[in-house]
Amino acid sequence: MRLTTYTDYTLRVLMYLALHPGRIVTVGQIAAAYDVSAAHLNKVVRHLALSGEIETLRGRHGGIRLAKPPAAINLAAVVRGAEPDMNLAPCFAGADACVLGRCCLLQGALRRAEQAFMAELGRSTLAELIGPGGPTTGVFPMRAREHTRRLRHPRAVSRRSPGIVDQKTASAVPAPIR
Repeated sequence: MRLTTYTDYTLRVLMYLALHPGRIVTVGQIAAAYDVSAAHLNKVVRHLALSGEIETLRGRHGGIRLAKPPAAINLAAVVRGAEPDMNLAPCFAGADACVLGRCCLLQGALRRAEQAFMAELGRSTLAELIGPGGPTTGVFPMRAREHTRRLRHPRAVSRRSPGIVDQKTASAVPAPIR
């Protein structure tokens, strides 16, 4: 099973907000941190606001923040709300979709796998995605583009952080989402 980019962005927006508790954050700040399009994130934010996971604040000092504590946000509910459908195979679309008919047992096996996947997500909350240390300052110490540059050129010297980055350090930096 593969989650859509929309669902990935949904989870990452929630994670970013959980890592900045009590702060009002703009979509632009999140887009810059992950190096993704603010237009895509605006769609995600609208959906999350309608579902009640986040609050939006208008005005000059407006932005977004979590509407609930991270421990109250269930991952299965978030994924179900973000995914357009959870059909793992084309034969899930309807009774006549499978040419093998009743002799095919693949659909049953895939449904059980999907149920196990969602059950596991159902046992997890947003609070668990941000790690045991909880929110800290400086989670995004450098822009995502600098992470990308270091991944592509592990021995390059950065103007903002002098020194040579070795291969071990570069591989430990997560790549920005696309």
